[in-house]
Amino acid sequence: MGVFKQRNLGSGAIVLAALVASLVVGVSNFEAAASRETYDKLKLFSEVLSLVESSYVDEVDSGKLVQGAIRGMLKELDPHTAYMTEDMYKEMQVDTKGEFGGLGITIGLKGDTLTVIAPIEDTPAWRAGIKAGDRIVKVDGESTKDMSVENAVKKMRGVPGTPVTITVMRDEFKEPKDFTIMRDIIKIKSVKSRVIDNVVGYIRLTQFQERTDAELEQALAAMWAQNPSLKGLILDLRNNPGGLLDQAVLVSGSFLEKGKLVVYTKGRKANNNVEYKVRGTTGRGGFPMVVLVNHGSASASEIVAGALQDWGRAVILGVDTFGKGSVQTVVPLEDGSGLRLTTAKYYTPKGRSIQNTGIKPDIVVASATIQVKKVPEGHLAKEKDLEGHLPNDTEPPSQSATPGDQEKPALEPEEEAEAEALSDEEDFQLQRALDLLKTWEIFQKNQGATTAKAG
Repeated sequence: MGVFKQRNLGSGAIVLAALVASLVVGVSNFEAAASRETYDKLKLFSEVLSLVESSYVDEVDSGKLVQGAIRGMLKELDPHTAYMTEDMYKEMQVDTKGEFGGLGITIGLKGDTLTVIAPIEDTPAWRAGIKAGDRIVKVDGESTKDMSVENAVKKMRGVPGTPVTITVMRDEFKEPKDFTIMRDIIKIKSVKSRVIDNVVGYIRLTQFQERTDAELEQALAAMWAQNPSLKGLILDLRNNPGGLLDQAVLVSGSFLEKGKLVVYTKGRKANNNVEYKVRGTTGRGGFPMVVLVNHGSASASEIVAGALQDWGRAVILGVDTFGKGSVQTVVPLEDGSGLRLTTAKYYTPKGRSIQNTGIKPDIVVASATIQVKKVPEGHLAKEKDLEGHLPNDTEPPSQSATPGDQEKPALEPEEEAEAEALSDEEDFQLQRALDLLKTWEIFQKNQGATTAKAG
């Protein structure tokens, strides 16, 4: 989409009205005939602008007035449609490349409230304890009421090593709490991998950037090369705020057969009705897979989880996801600014829209912290602790611990515990995923033995 430049066309009001008209009428792929009613409204806008320019008590900046008018117009639409100044547009381009200066949180509007979608792992905000769902009510003492996401991001970014204070309200807080966080260069590694208990592969995707699919393929290849007997895989999408749509399709293709539908979009215009299928080679299969999700899993994360769920490729475990099911097209404007415009909604292969509802897990497991507690002496004693107990004749003898020395796990529920801050042993959702994969193997063995016996 383009805008007209001023070329001695008369008063500022006429030129600025033409700028706004260009946004309504559209250019390039967004051309549309404007109705007579639309032009009448633009005439009204031009009249008001002319009066402000000529009669307001102080001299005004016409450019700022037009930008304000554009923002006001877009605010009548959904919270993901926004005008970006030249600086904001450049920042958006930097974000997708995975390195920028700031705090390390992804934010959006929930209702009219500036809300944290997810903190990005290993960033200042994550280390400070910012959580998904936190409501940001102030930035450096300035209220965020009616503040756009773009302006909030601009205020939170700055020179590395300088502080910014965000005032946060959380359900368990009695009153808003200040978090003073030191800005830093945010370098995001989108793929983290390791092997748990020597038998289960673990991949965590922090967000979907330009090279996420390549990093994922490298991690999977290295993991299986070093551990060819892996029994299954956990794909952790918790607190992943999303990112690039094409990366969501490519990541899904790492686990689905060639030609499988990953997601499709539907919009008002025919060119927004698109099917995205797995291309290239067939993805990895032959092993069970669990995908972890939570309220901070949004957008591209939901595309991946929905596709793997619809095709029965993975079991989805956790809690309902964020529920962002719309597609934004970023349109560069002629003056270096940009327009992020919602142009379609996306649907899972089976036609499910996740807008507002999210992906519902196959197995609901709320966040919780597993803590090890001492068992009081004399309580919960087992057979081996009884004096004169009979030995086990198939297991080698072992030293029996006294009841007072025993330690047993106890669950301490925390509805929104941050999974990243927990060890494997403390992470309840991760432990349930591990249990599921290990049980899966046992079930397959037992099923095979039963079938052989029946034959």
